[in-house]
Amino acid sequence: MQIIYLDNAATTIPDSKATEQAMEFIQDKFYNPSAIYRQGIFVHTALDNAREGMLQFLDANRTHNFIFTSCGTESNNQVFQFAVKSNKNIVVNLGEHPSVYNIAKHLEQKGYEVRYAKLARSGAVDLEHLLSLVDDKTTLVSVMHINNETGAINNIDRIAHLVRDKTKNHRCYVHVDGVQAFAKITYNLSENIDFYTVSAHKIGGLKGVGGTYYKKNIPFTPFIYGGGQEMGLRSGTENVFGNMQFFYATSNRMANLKQCWQNVVDCKSYIQEYLEKELFKILYVQNNSPYILTISAVGLRGEVLLHMLEEEGVLCSTGSACSSNAKYKYSRIIQATSLKNPEIEGVLRLSFGYKTTLAECKQATEKLNSCAKKLKAKLL
Repeated sequence: MQIIYLDNAATTIPDSKATEQAMEFIQDKFYNPSAIYRQGIFVHTALDNAREGMLQFLDANRTHNFIFTSCGTESNNQVFQFAVKSNKNIVVNLGEHPSVYNIAKHLEQKGYEVRYAKLARSGAVDLEHLLSLVDDKTTLVSVMHINNETGAINNIDRIAHLVRDKTKNHRCYVHVDGVQAFAKITYNLSENIDFYTVSAHKIGGLKGVGGTYYKKNIPFTPFIYGGGQEMGLRSGTENVFGNMQFFYATSNRMANLKQCWQNVVDCKSYIQEYLEKELFKILYVQNNSPYILTISAVGLRGEVLLHMLEEEGVLCSTGSACSSNAKYKYSRIIQATSLKNPEIEGVLRLSFGYKTTLAECKQATEKLNSCAKKLKAKLL
């Protein structure tokens, strides 16, 4: 049975070309980058060049540095552990990924003040409410670039500028979780953004690899201590193969950014047009990423429909994969957009990637309509 994979916001198929390019670093060039003989120095130099390349992809103004980490979650946690200060507050929004939301909750339990900004019905952060929470004791504001469940695109440059304007008399860091935006949309880092965190496996890289862009003038501190790798900010022998594969995958995505964008626009538009309107409601259409389409099979259970689709070879999700073990009956992010039953129970997330084809989406649309009809008929 052919598998039609529409859960690319959870993970993507590794880029075979990038993997082949990186293979030399687990075969002939397997050496430790910290070794001082020439083979080790070669690998060390390759990693330095990869970091420089990652900067060129996102930092045309050369205002930031870049380090490799193990994942977006580690990157986000390092930023929060660095930025939190006693007698200060941090501001996050209710739509953040669990790697931000849960570290904020953890810090709150330890006695730090955390303020939560609301989401608008569009799935984006409620900017007016967020700014009302920022004051002269705010030490960190965290807003994701693209919401992983609603697909809403936050105007992070405007948000960062307004936060800077309100906090100009003291140091307040601005952090952006860029995992769902990186190498998918055209973007260049603003100097008002202090931290921008990314993940490899969302764009054809490997699981267990991520990265952090951080402003050059920030006294950033380590989260993991040891031998001082990654400019002293992320100790541990480097995952050379994974890091190099991430760099090559990013290079491939950036080289085909516009082409991939148009392809996913076509895929999403087709599904939006041909899903049967009496079965499905399209959610979050305002200023939304073409890579994510959130729908509701109104009156049906999304989880049941998901498994029916699975039997037909279509793989999608009901929300964030990182929330699948959470205590919430329904997605806290979807609930934060004020969506109510029966729409909320029928939510499905379809997410597209660099390998998604229009032909696959046409087949998936037929199966979505067919499975929803069958499930609805059983309930009558």
